[in-house]
Amino acid sequence: MKQVIWRWSNETAQWQTKEVQNRAAAQATLRLDGREYQTMHGFGGCFNELGWSSLQKLSSGEREAVMQELFLPGEERANLNFCRLPIGGNDYSFDWYSLDETAGDYELKDFSLERDRKALIPYIKAAKKYAPDLRLFASPWSPPTWMKEPPVYNWGKIIRTPEIWRAYADYFVRFITSYKQEGIEIEQIHVQNEPVANQKFPSCMWTGEELRDFIRDYLGPALRRSGVDTELWLGTINAPGCDYNRLIFDKWATEDYDYFANTVLLDPDALQYISGVSYQWGGKIAIQRTYESWAPRIRLMQSENECGFGDNTWEYARYVWTMLKHYIGNGAESYLYWNLVLEPMGRSTWGDPQNAMITADPQSGEAIYNPDFYVMKHFSSVIQRGAVRLGAAGTFAADSLVFRNPDGAVVLELHNPLREVLTVAYEYGGETWYFPLEPQSVNSVVLS
Repeated sequence: MKQVIWRWSNETAQWQTKEVQNRAAAQATLRLDGREYQTMHGFGGCFNELGWSSLQKLSSGEREAVMQELFLPGEERANLNFCRLPIGGNDYSFDWYSLDETAGDYELKDFSLERDRKALIPYIKAAKKYAPDLRLFASPWSPPTWMKEPPVYNWGKIIRTPEIWRAYADYFVRFITSYKQEGIEIEQIHVQNEPVANQKFPSCMWTGEELRDFIRDYLGPALRRSGVDTELWLGTINAPGCDYNRLIFDKWATEDYDYFANTVLLDPDALQYISGVSYQWGGKIAIQRTYESWAPRIRLMQSENECGFGDNTWEYARYVWTMLKHYIGNGAESYLYWNLVLEPMGRSTWGDPQNAMITADPQSGEAIYNPDFYVMKHFSSVIQRGAVRLGAAGTFAADSLVFRNPDGAVVLELHNPLREVLTVAYEYGGETWYFPLEPQSVNSVVLS
C-alpha cells in the first residue's frame, strides 16, 4: 500500500494530520480519468515595499522564522518558489515612483534602481537566502509620468508616439539588465498590471490593439535585440469585470477574451514574442476561453489573488480555494497571492484594507499566520514545480484537483464546503482510500 500523508485545515484547526481509513461509508467518489493537462510552474506572492516595512516590525527572530516559513523548501513549509515584483511604484509602495522621472530622457540616462535598493531588492534577497531557486516575474503599474497623458502615476494612458514607445520598450530591457547586475534574474516580463484599470493608484489603460502593436513593433523586438532570455507575457489582464454596475456604466467591463488575448495572439508577428497570458480579478472569466483556443501553445497563469478586506477570515480563505480550483482547472500553471506580509488591516497607500498571508503585529512583534496562508500552503508545500495536473472524475471532481509530482507521488487537493463531515472515496490502481473530510476544510493528501 502507498504511503499516505494527509493534512487538513479549517476555521478551528490548521495544518493538522489525519489517518486515512481502509473502509467507510462514502458520500462522494473521486478517480483519475486518464487525461493529463498542464505542467505546474509555481506558487508565490508579490514583493511590495509595505510588505518589507511590515516585516521590520517583527523581532529579528520572528522575522527570520517568517521568511523560512514562506520560502524554505520542504513539505512542512509553504515552499513558495515563484513571485512577482512591480516595475516602479504600485499601491503597496511607500509612495509612487518610476525608475526614470526625467522628462524627455529617451535614452534613459537617468534610469536608476536606487529606490528599489531601499526595500524591494533587500526583500527579494532575503527570500532567495532560503529559496535560491526562486523565480520572478515583473510588471509595471504605470510608466514614467512623462510618457503618459495626463502626466500622473494614477489614471491615464501612455502617449502613442514612436519615441515614447521605443523608450518604454528600452525601459523594460534596462530593468531586466539592471536587476541582473544586482544578482537577480527576471524570468518573465508582463506588459501592464491590469490594463482595464483607471485607478486612483498607479495604473495605465491599454486596449488590445495597443498591446498588440507595442509587443509586435517595440517590446518584442527590443527584448530580442538585447539578447536577454526573459520571457514576454501578455498580462496581467483583468477583464472582463463581473460587477453589474460596471457592466452598465463602464464599457471596458464588457470586453473579454476576444478584446485582449484573441486580438493579440491572432497576429502572428506579435505571437512570435509571447510565451503566455496572465489573468487576475475579472480575467478569471476569460481564462477558460483562452485555454480552449490556445493551450498548450500559450501558457497561462493567475497573476494576483483577489485581496479580501483586511479581516482575514476563514470564509474568505475558502473562496481563495475556489479561485485556485478555477484558475488551475482552466490551465493556469502558477498561482500568485498578493501581499505576503502586512500590518493589521493591511491598508494600502490609498487606504484600502486588504488581506495578507501573514500579519506582522507591531505591538507584540509577533507574526500571525492567517487563513489564506494555510490555503496557499496546502498547495505550495506539496505540489512540486514540474507536477502535471491529472484529469479527475466522480462526484467529488468539482471540489478537487489532482497532480502527479516529478518524483511520482500523487497529490490530492480536496475542499469540503459542507458544514458536516463528508467522506470521499478515492479509487486508484485497484485500491480505494477513504477520506472523512472535516467540515468546511481544505485538505492536501500525498500518496507516495
